Amino acid sequence: MYSEKVMDHFMNPRNVGEIADANGVGQVGNAKCGDIMKMYLKIENNVIVDAKFKTFGCGAAVATSSMATELVKGKTVEEALKITNQAVAEALDGLPPVKMHCSNLAEEAIKAAIDDYKRKNGLLEDGESDSNSCSRRCDDIHRIDDDE
Repeated sequence: MYSEKVMDHFMNPRNVGEIADANGVGQVGNAKCGDIMKMYLKIENNVIVDAKFKTFGCGAAVATSSMATELVKGKTVEEALKITNQAVAEALDGLPPVKMHCSNLAEEAIKAAIDDYKRKNGLLEDGESDSNSCSRRCDDIHRIDDDE
């Protein structure tokens, strides 16, 4: 069911850990999903020079976190904000439909970390956000799954 790339990023995740001097940190997830993702970004001159993650969740959540960190490195903040859940899933050669919410988490973790960076640098007001919350998407997914 999982592609070789998903299995590789799950068994050998890239960029696991924390960045002590990260200037953007975002955490997303939902206890109902069971997946919680925390992403750390080091941004210099508007370019993401390092990215790390800590994820509590299933293999697909670990794989999407790993791939997301690989995708953002070297990108400008604006380029990173354009990375979609579909792009993460495609970079992993696909995910089973029931695991697509993990790619949503990866996209939202990127955006949450960038929102944090922007807030710290006066580019966003408190309470303002460029990202969406996973809670609604995860609730929708589980409500659909529960009905089946």
